[in-house]
Amino acid sequence: MMFFPRGSIIRSVIYTVCLALVSAAGSKAFGQAALLMEQPYGVFGTLNPTGHAALYLARACADSPVHLRLCTPGEYGVVISRYKGLNGYDWVAIPLIPYLYSVENLPDVPDRADQETVNRLRNHYRETVLGSFGENLPPGGFFNGGWTELVGTAYDRRTYAFRFNTTLEQDESLIEELNARPNRSHFNILYNNCADFDRFILNHYFPHQFKRSIFPDAGITTPKHITYVLVKYGKHHSEAGLTIVEIPQIPGFRHESRSIHGVAETLVTNGYVIPVVILNPYIAAGIAADYLIRGRYNLIPKNPPTADPANLTALVNPPIPSLTGAGWQSENSFGSAEMKVSLQDGAAAVPVHLSETPDEP
Repeated sequence: MMFFPRGSIIRSVIYTVCLALVSAAGSKAFGQAALLMEQPYGVFGTLNPTGHAALYLARACADSPVHLRLCTPGEYGVVISRYKGLNGYDWVAIPLIPYLYSVENLPDVPDRADQETVNRLRNHYRETVLGSFGENLPPGGFFNGGWTELVGTAYDRRTYAFRFNTTLEQDESLIEELNARPNRSHFNILYNNCADFDRFILNHYFPHQFKRSIFPDAGITTPKHITYVLVKYGKHHSEAGLTIVEIPQIPGFRHESRSIHGVAETLVTNGYVIPVVILNPYIAAGIAADYLIRGRYNLIPKNPPTADPANLTALVNPPIPSLTGAGWQSENSFGSAEMKVSLQDGAAAVPVHLSETPDEP
């Protein structure tokens, strides 16, 4: 007969009871959101590789693309995003699966998708769901986004989701605030762009943490820098439960999307700084210094877990609480996973833990 120490039995019972309570509480007790850092694509993405940023809200769903509510069981939440050219609206909310794949059921997502398939899927969703916007909703063009940017994004590009924990009270408060405030567009690519909207949302969850800064990127809020601030915050606050998930691009429709850059990084690496050197070498020197001192940092760990149509659980599963007294821990936590952070171009990447990410790029 085997005997177990009384203390270990008590701890096991407490753990089992707590786990049962957590499972019973489900998504009502524990929630999550994610900052989606979306890679640039196409010709415009080559000229301006700053990409796009959006917010996935796992506990928020939509009565319409411009009115939010709490989700009911079985719903995956919405992606809320700012684009120019959406019938004058500042933000639009699209359910997660259509946002990624232009369909409402995961089994309907194709393994490969040519242009005809993508157009058919998008147009069908436009006709059946986005009809409230009217017939004149623009599809978007070379410079301006449109409704096609909000449906089937995985056919265009790879996305990285930076997940963090939320409370029910935070989610309810955000839903109430977004429904109450005027939803009219004042889009400006320099000071009121997609990343500025994400900055507003993130400050709701982490007050006063996301501010406009002169360096890097000359005061322009970019998807890459807003993500860096979130990662930096997650480093110092384990209760945020920051995890990173890759959402792969569906092949066949476009060439593979490109790495995302900041403004200073784009000017230097794409050679745009050369004409500036001729016109004003002092400004060019400032841009180069901005890039060298604050503009180079790699946010993506090596081989992050992926969330694709066959396995979306890596993204949509709610975080689970750690019962070790160390705060929160996600099911795919990188809190103890090794990450590769590139110190500078040409230098070897060194493995660090998320809690060891450098304070400054």
